[in-house]
Amino acid sequence: MEILKIDNVSLIYQTDEAETHALNDVNLSIEDGEFVAIIGPSGCGKTTILTLISGLMKPTSGAIYLDGKVIDKPVGDIGYMLQRDHLFPWRTILSNALLGPELQKKKTPETVAYVNELIEKYGLGEFKKAYPRQLSGGMRQRAALIRTLAYRPKILLLDEPFSALDYQTRLAVCDDVHRIIKSEKKTAVLVTHDISEAISLADRIVVLSARPATVKKIYEPGIEGTPLKRREDKSFSRWFDTIYKDIST
Repeated sequence: MEILKIDNVSLIYQTDEAETHALNDVNLSIEDGEFVAIIGPSGCGKTTILTLISGLMKPTSGAIYLDGKVIDKPVGDIGYMLQRDHLFPWRTILSNALLGPELQKKKTPETVAYVNELIEKYGLGEFKKAYPRQLSGGMRQRAALIRTLAYRPKILLLDEPFSALDYQTRLAVCDDVHRIIKSEKKTAVLVTHDISEAISLADRIVVLSARPATVKKIYEPGIEGTPLKRREDKSFSRWFDTIYKDIST
């Protein structure tokens, strides 16, 4: 079932000096529970698409729909996970995870129980009274994802959430995040510049053209297993070469 639809979306940035045509007639349909990666040349507008989906910006033309309703402002059904975890250092992991419900004035006993359940389920139970400085980078990203899940969004937007991590930690955290998102049956849209990351995580990979960006190709690698296991698949390098050529030409 379709949960998100990007319908003929274009965006032109206007300044006093000039205008920049960022996106041109972008069309994309995403199914409930799907993990989609968006990749393309540097500066093509990948993060701009996430900003539009989040409702923080409106397209110049076209529209974006969540469950058939136009997104024209930020809504609680969309969670946004940024490049850095942005955990507040003076709050415990549990307190950080409850930040969203607090801001939305939805901190109920049920919500607190749900967040505690997530923390226990995903291996942070003994650290819920700890502070961010006491956790590894991978554990902090896991805590940031739990914070994003705390208000039960329908869709997660992931803006290069592993880019601040070292390579070894990044591989492990990719496995963690993929497992959590699939276990919680969430729809996810990932923006990344890392082709290997896109192949290892996503059900579908959307390749954008250079600016003004439009959808150039959509691929379904069809590789099963965890992100680490997918990297071992014999077709992995073939998909990498195919997507690399699309981005480079």
